[in-house]
Amino acid sequence: MIQYNHDTSWGTLVTDSGAEEHARAEGDVKLACEGVWKVFGPGAEAFLARHGGAPSYEALAADGMICAVHQVDLEIQRGEIFVIMGLSGSGKSTLVRCMSRLIEPTAGKIIFEGQNLLAASEREMIELRRHKMGMVFQHFALLPHLTVLGNVAFPLEVQGVPRAARETRALEVIELVGLTGRENYYPRELSGGQQQRVGIARSLAVEPEVWFLDEPFSALDPLIRREMQDEFLRLQNVLRKTIVFITHDFDEAIRLADRIAIMKDGAIIQTGTPEELVIHPATDYVAEFTRDVPRAKVLTARSVMTAASGIGEVAGSIAATTRIEALAARVVGADNPFAVIDDDGRPIGYLTRQAVLEVLVGTGRTE
Repeated sequence: MIQYNHDTSWGTLVTDSGAEEHARAEGDVKLACEGVWKVFGPGAEAFLARHGGAPSYEALAADGMICAVHQVDLEIQRGEIFVIMGLSGSGKSTLVRCMSRLIEPTAGKIIFEGQNLLAASEREMIELRRHKMGMVFQHFALLPHLTVLGNVAFPLEVQGVPRAARETRALEVIELVGLTGRENYYPRELSGGQQQRVGIARSLAVEPEVWFLDEPFSALDPLIRREMQDEFLRLQNVLRKTIVFITHDFDEAIRLADRIAIMKDGAIIQTGTPEELVIHPATDYVAEFTRDVPRAKVLTARSVMTAASGIGEVAGSIAATTRIEALAARVVGADNPFAVIDDDGRPIGYLTRQAVLEVLVGTGRTE
């Protein structure tokens, strides 16, 4: 069920389904924001208090306040890749920095593993960032006096990892990001894309519980970018880390995301799977944001199948969560439809060649 919150003019959407109810079970939430605000301006906290914690656009403008994050509520599940999208200035980067307290929220709570980070001391936050959080931002701040090897190994040095062990790990991730042979180069001797890859490697070296990634692949050429996406997915399948990932690239978001949050003017307009955002956009803004996304990349067999209690002769079976892009060749090339099966292997419908062709040419149903 999709439930709209009609009490706000910001267009927030709350998605409620059986799967998400299960995901909200105790212990599954790794990181959460509760009523988080970030308002820039003199006396921001007092300003919020005067307006009951929910100032209007007009009140913000009248007092010369800039609202970068507007009353954000979200839950990021343990082991998911949570992508935040939006145009420049929508508040994505500020929100992520609030989550790690690199920027102090004006109001609200940041809950990490049941602990409110806003109540943590600076020393506690330093330890959390050293051992449990990895961060790659657009400005990756490499240390100019250290080589590639030294930069990648630096977080491990801070943790007290012995030199041999930290350099062994650093060399592994240097190879991963395609910089083998440049271990002894200094940042000034690298291109912008190569420098960004060092920043990515430095984050991977720590193997944190939560990765905050602010467009980490934006400076990479398409081939390396896709390889890095593939490697992140491989690592995620093995390690099941919790990743908060910012990108402007919807194709990248589709490849990586378990769920996507779309931001506008500091507020989260809609949160859902890529398929949910395309099929059920909450607002015209979200519809426009997803308008040019190829449906075959996001729609699954479940969304375009024909439900049936009895299925006749079939060419084979397909998991309900398989995307049309991945199954199109099999279905279009077969004489009979395919059975669509759930996680327990039970048939729940069938998928025809015609249904797949309609999606591929852009006329298929999206409900």
